[in-house]
Formats: sequence, C-alpha cells, structure tokens
Amino acid sequence: MKRISSIILGLLLCLPMFSQDNDFSLGVQIRPRAEYRNGAISPHADGAEAAGFINSRSRITMDYRREKLAVGVSAQHVGVWGQDPQIDKNGRFMLNEAWASLHSGTGLFLKLGRQSLVYDDDRILGSLDWNTSGRFHDALKMGYENPNNKLHLILAFNQNDEKVTGGTYYAPGAQPYKAMQTLWYQYIANKSFNLSFLLMNLGLESGNSTDQKTVVKNLQTLGTNISWQPGALQLYGTFYYQAGKTVADKDVDAWMAALNASYSFTPAWKITLATDYLSGNDGKDPDAYTAFNPLYGTHHKFYGTMDYFYASPFAGGLNPGLWDNQIGIAYKASPKVTLMLNYHNFQSTTDIFVAEFEQEERDLGSEIDFQINWNVMKDVSFMGGYSRMFGSEAMKVAKGGDPSKAQDWIWVSLNVNPKVFVSKWR
Repeated sequence: MKRISSIILGLLLCLPMFSQDNDFSLGVQIRPRAEYRNGAISPHADGAEAAGFINSRSRITMDYRREKLAVGVSAQHVGVWGQDPQIDKNGRFMLNEAWASLHSGTGLFLKLGRQSLVYDDDRILGSLDWNTSGRFHDALKMGYENPNNKLHLILAFNQNDEKVTGGTYYAPGAQPYKAMQTLWYQYIANKSFNLSFLLMNLGLESGNSTDQKTVVKNLQTLGTNISWQPGALQLYGTFYYQAGKTVADKDVDAWMAALNASYSFTPAWKITLATDYLSGNDGKDPDAYTAFNPLYGTHHKFYGTMDYFYASPFAGGLNPGLWDNQIGIAYKASPKVTLMLNYHNFQSTTDIFVAEFEQEERDLGSEIDFQINWNVMKDVSFMGGYSRMFGSEAMKVAKGGDPSKAQDWIWVSLNVNPKVFVSKWR
C-alpha cells in the first residue's frame, strides 16, 4: 500500500511537467447597419425610388487553444430587421466558421474545416467582412511557417450532398467552384519588406444539369505582391495573370496590375495614390475571354465603396474591364476618430459603344467616398459614410440606369464586439 501511495504521489508531483496551458474565449458581435440606397450597387433608372433598410449580423465566436492544437467555431444570424415573423420556427442560424488546427511545434501545421481565407491585401482571397454574412471556404490548409517564410497549400473539393450514385456533378447555387488547389508563399525580409507569390487552380463545373454528367473546366491564376515601407512611405504592388478555360469553354488570357502608394506627412495626416488596371473582354473573338476575374477578394475595399465593379455584375453580359485611378486623404482627428475622403476616376479597359453618341467610349465616370470611424469605447465602434457616383453615358451601357439621375448612398453602422468570457487553466 505504501508503495502504491508513493507511486501516486510521484505522479501527482510530475503532473505539472506534463500539463499544458489551455486558453478559451467566447466573443459576441452585434453589428447593425442602416443604409439609404439611391443608386448603390447599380445605377438607378429615371423614376426609380430609393431604398432603405437596416441589416444586422449577430455572431457568437468560440476559440480554444493549447500547445499544438486550436479550434474555432463561429455561428451567426444575418438578415434585415423585420424580415422574420415574431414567431419563427425556421430561423437562418448558420455556421460561419468551424475549424481545427494542428501544429507540430516545428513550424508545420494543418487546418481543416470551414474557414476564412485571407491572403496578401485581400485582392484574390479575402474575408469580405463588409458583407453582412462574410465569406467562408470548406477547405484543408497545410503548410510551414517561420519568422521569415510562410508556405501554404489549400485544397478543397465541393459537393451538394452525400451521393450514393450519380458521379460528382456539382449543381450551381452553393460554392462558386467545384475544386480548388492553391499554393501561396511569402518571404518576410523584415518589418519593411515582404514578397509573396500565389498559384491557384479552380475546377469549375460546366456539366449539364439534366443528365448530371460532370465536366470540369480549369482556371489558373498566378501572381505576386510586393510590400515595402521605407519610413513614412508605404508602397504596395500587385500583378496577376489568368489562363485556362471559362465555364463556356473559352480560352482565358487576362491580367491585372495595381500600385498603391501612401505617405504619412504627420501622425495625423496621410495621403494615398493608387491605380488598378483589370483587363476586359471586347467580345471580338468568340473563342477567347480576356477579362480578369478578381475571384473571391474583398472588392469593396478597392473599386469604390458603392460596389459598382466586381461586387456586382455588369449589364448585358459585358465585362469591359476597369482602370481605377484614385486619390485619398485620411485625417486622424483624435486617438478615437479618423476621417477619410477618396476620389475614384473609372475607365473601362476596352471600348464601349454608346449608341447615343454613335461612338466608342471608355470614360465610366467618377465616385467620391467619405467615411468616419469612431472608437466609441473598448469593443464598440461607430462607422458611417456618404458616397456619390457621377456616371457617364458609357456607365449607362455598362451598368444600366440613368447617369443624369443623382446616384448616392448613405450608411451608418455600430459594431459591438466584446469578448464576454476568457478562461485560462492548466
């Protein structure tokens, strides 16, 4: 008995050597946003009335971490105030994230499940947090990381249901791709300079829904991002090229390039100059497609906050491309308040025939975006903005609506996002 007691006592004394730190947190987000849309997303036609509504995201996030293991689960309800009956038996509560991440302790890791994929400046893969529902992927991500290098491989394969027979035909209405393979590498030289490369292959379902036969078309996207910050100057360059096939079996030959330069004159004032060029499709070659597709990035971040481009489709099956030149000023009025004003000039990168002028045009118009960010208190922030679009006759062809009608947008949002419970134990 004494020997057994000694063994138990020895095990108890050794237990702290084998125990691990455990961290658990529970977060809640309530984010309502009121909008007045008088030409947001697409231009209003003459006589069309403005729209107004309040949408909301209610999200619960749970995060657990210990050595070599992390688990994240996020559930949310999104919708417009008033769209649900007071007594609703069929709510739209859904999982936004549900993933597990395993780490070797030597830099190798594996993360699988429903997750947000955010890379570089959100250009090709972004969280789309501006959208009420956000964006997720069901995927396996694995790789290696150290202080100077990051290498990620992402794999995804999507189906509509658990099938017994019928092959692997993937019906539309769910994820926009059937399969994805992405390789991403980033070199971090120091705090001022980093360089990354991305290679993505998308398998797009183009089979017939009637006979359920699967036919996959593959689209490749490859490119690089360079970030350099010498002191108060910030430079960011991007280039991507696309090849492969469209769902309609056209040969893809498209590209985009962007350059962003910001300079902080003082801690309060910053100016930004940026240019984004995305190739378009002129439709002259029926077997070729030359319009660049920015895929699953956060388009709201780049091409004007009224979301006329890539966040919403062009009219009549057009995709004339975009050349967006912008200048922006940011002023930090106080530690809690920042004001931003941006001007965009939009051009198409292929000709648009304007019947009224009986000639081809490229000028799409311009947009002014104003935004205020206010950190009201810890875990509570207020944002609001006003945007105005000055469209051209070519914009009318590309997006519809009436450019002579005032097109503007007003929004205000409150984001309450506290961690309501945090626990640590061994």
